[in-house]
Amino acid sequence: MAIKQPKDGFERLRKSMVDSQLTGRGIKDKNVIDAFMKVPRHLFLPDALRSQAYGDTPLPIGEGQTISQPYIVAYMTELVTVNKNSKVLEIGTGSGYQAAILAEIVDKVFTIERVESLAKKTRLLLEKLGYINIVTKIGDGTIGWKEFAPFDAIVVTAGGPTVPENLVDQLAEGGKLVIPHGGEDSQELFLYTKTPKGVRKEKKADVKFVKLIGKKGWGGQNSA
Repeated sequence: MAIKQPKDGFERLRKSMVDSQLTGRGIKDKNVIDAFMKVPRHLFLPDALRSQAYGDTPLPIGEGQTISQPYIVAYMTELVTVNKNSKVLEIGTGSGYQAAILAEIVDKVFTIERVESLAKKTRLLLEKLGYINIVTKIGDGTIGWKEFAPFDAIVVTAGGPTVPENLVDQLAEGGKLVIPHGGEDSQELFLYTKTPKGVRKEKKADVKFVKLIGKKGWGGQNSA
């Protein structure tokens, strides 16, 4: 969990975002809602875009990457049903916003980013904000992080051609994996749940994410 942040002048905008974009669209998990009220989304954006931080849209963060629309971050977080005892893997650190949201809820977040310059910048920001329960790594997220598996949840914030089977393998029994996959320009959001009888797959939404690049994503053996 982050250290207590001083008032920053964006509290009203955060509350409006939560009321209109999250609870207004069916987000019910109190832990998720509380996390969105705490995390200063504007700090995860370039200075020139901070005035747009609480709008209902994704925004560019450099290196061809984006910070996702707030509702999508909330929806994916709610889908994996995590709690204070959960250990979570995030694929695609990006701005660090999704990792920060998760860190407000769970015990430990492990997050991987392939773009070195972005990963280093984000790591410094997360440290500055006091997130001692986030562990970052520069590398290919599509292969997961076997060293710390199994995970209670895995959140993938980029769209690949299909689900990397090794990520499913790194789920704990009862664990949930949320991932967009499909085409390069648009995908479907799926929730995978590992059960004693196998893996249950559920389609949740039509979405559009940046490409999941890596050995098990676009450019790798799973690509078309």
